[in-house]
Amino acid sequence: MSAHNKDLLKGYLRKRHSVTKLVVHLVFTTKYRRKLFDGYMIKQLRESFESACEKLECQLLEMDGEKDHAHLLVAYPPKLAISVMVNNLKSTSSRRLRMLNTHLTAQSKAGLMWSRSYFACSAGGAGGATIETLKDYVNSQSTPD
Repeated sequence: MSAHNKDLLKGYLRKRHSVTKLVVHLVFTTKYRRKLFDGYMIKQLRESFESACEKLECQLLEMDGEKDHAHLLVAYPPKLAISVMVNNLKSTSSRRLRMLNTHLTAQSKAGLMWSRSYFACSAGGAGGATIETLKDYVNSQSTPD
């Protein structure tokens, strides 16, 4: 492969028979839109999402949030269903945050942190927002103190 072609494919996932760049913008809200998160907990969420992404062979491109929701920009392999990724990210982060912040279990009888619903939108495709635009948007979230 020439140096020119390598530059063109920078940032793409190259496998034996495919070259892909799949990026999704995800938004998770807390159960009942409760204002649970502070700046420290947003950092804990980021670490949890990064760890879960690594296990799923994904890459967390950007993550930020506010008191009642989190925005993620994730590059993922074509073999991974978005619903599987979402369930894994939510369960892993919920478990970790409840373990590190014992006051969270009192928020819900069932100990649920996230709402069952989520927002997912493909990023960077034709006619959509560019990945850089979405990164700027996610970074612009007013992270609580």
